[in-house]
Amino acid sequence: MKLLKRVNLQPLNTMAVPSVAEHFVRAGSLDEVKEALLWAKNNVQPLHILGGGSNCLLPENISGLVLQPILRGVKLLESNERHYLVKVAAGENWNRFVHHCLSKGYFGLENLALIPGLVGAAPIQNIGAYGVELCDLFHSLEALEISTGTLRRFEKDECEFAYRHSVFKGRLSKQFIITSVTFRLFKHPELNVTYPALRAALAGIPRKAISPQIVAHTVMEIRRSKLPSPELLPNVGSFFKNPVVDMETIEHMEQLYPDLVSYEVDANHKKIPAGWLIEKAGWKGREEFNVKVHDQQALVIVNPNKMPVTKVLRLAKAIQANIKARFGIDLEQEPQLLL
Repeated sequence: MKLLKRVNLQPLNTMAVPSVAEHFVRAGSLDEVKEALLWAKNNVQPLHILGGGSNCLLPENISGLVLQPILRGVKLLESNERHYLVKVAAGENWNRFVHHCLSKGYFGLENLALIPGLVGAAPIQNIGAYGVELCDLFHSLEALEISTGTLRRFEKDECEFAYRHSVFKGRLSKQFIITSVTFRLFKHPELNVTYPALRAALAGIPRKAISPQIVAHTVMEIRRSKLPSPELLPNVGSFFKNPVVDMETIEHMEQLYPDLVSYEVDANHKKIPAGWLIEKAGWKGREEFNVKVHDQQALVIVNPNKMPVTKVLRLAKAIQANIKARFGIDLEQEPQLLL
């Protein structure tokens, strides 16, 4: 284990906020992860886990130890008539893993192409896009309990998956470090192209000609057209969750805004795109505190001037307060603050 001091984390977070870690370890093996946990415990240091930095916000100074597990490896565990079980280490790049699976004929993840970050972070918020969520393909995961250093296996029902949520974001938050994830993927394509934007983009292609590779390529084109690349314009992707509201709220909103966009969740609830609310309130392209709402996608806050996280959060809170006052709807922030 190589312990570093006063490490600049600005290159390690896609919002590019200035941040310095008092101590930092990049762990390439399970033993190094355990060694880092033991060091933090023996030295009575706060522990912070950093993945790919694509869905988190970093304070300017982080006391204690910042641990970045970069465990690598992909392994086929099992194959039957319909499925493959594929185990992937938490430090693998998510998008590269999706394309690895496609190249091997392991299908199902194609709708989740080009989502930034590492595999280990994906179950924490149950990533989803274009009609598919991680939990749809999830089998199990392994995670290291921080307090004991014990490796534990979690089955799907134990993860308590919900919309952009899991037990690791809820009651077990900051208690485990995910070390690997196992997916149940399809041996033969079972495509999901029902999401409106994806369905529209594929409209010119005969249904029988649509392959998982075409779906992945189309998803990437849609994402690139809507979301700025963090390498060119610092951001963490979607900054707010799409709020789920009851039908009474929907009916009231439809009377005021006939152009309201919403998607059915169940018989009693619908989801309203947070980007629609933010754009309707006039925030699209607006700059405050030297931070900006993206010109093309109101759901994205960009940080072209690489301002500190306090500035980003001031803009986010101003948007939340305005949406609450105008629509009576609470917007929940998606990226987590690393404390």
